[in-house]
Amino acid sequence: MKISIGSDKSGYALRKTIERYLYEKGCDVKAYGPTDSETAVPFFEVAPLVAGDIQNGDAELGILICGTGMGMAQVAGKFEGVRAACCESTYAAKMCRVINDSNVLCMGGWIIADTLGTAMTEEFLNAEFTVGVEERRKAWLENAKSEFKSLEEEIYK
Repeated sequence: MKISIGSDKSGYALRKTIERYLYEKGCDVKAYGPTDSETAVPFFEVAPLVAGDIQNGDAELGILICGTGMGMAQVAGKFEGVRAACCESTYAAKMCRVINDSNVLCMGGWIIADTLGTAMTEEFLNAEFTVGVEERRKAWLENAKSEFKSLEEEIYK
């Protein structure tokens, strides 16, 4: 699986932990952001790189980490085709894929510890859109995704 991951200085330590986890899983990883814990690289410079990888097919999924995860989610969500979700639990990391078909997981390096971040990443990677959802809700979610896409197409004309 191709994964694009990025962080700013506040997310550097968690990013390095998640990168190791992804390599151990055999993922093809493309990383962006600081090369050490002292270098400042703004979230608004890193998020477009991961979002671009999603847009052009260089990555199937993305992971972005800043202090709270919110700045990364806001910037990444501006890019057509990118559905970024800021999560703080394994359940949210799973359900953002199952319910909303999110393709970028955003986390906060000030909030999420290594063990939880790794568990969230695992849930995010293993989840699939509508898998495990009641049959009656699947059609509704498919329609919601289609409506979201229509809105996005209208916005980005």
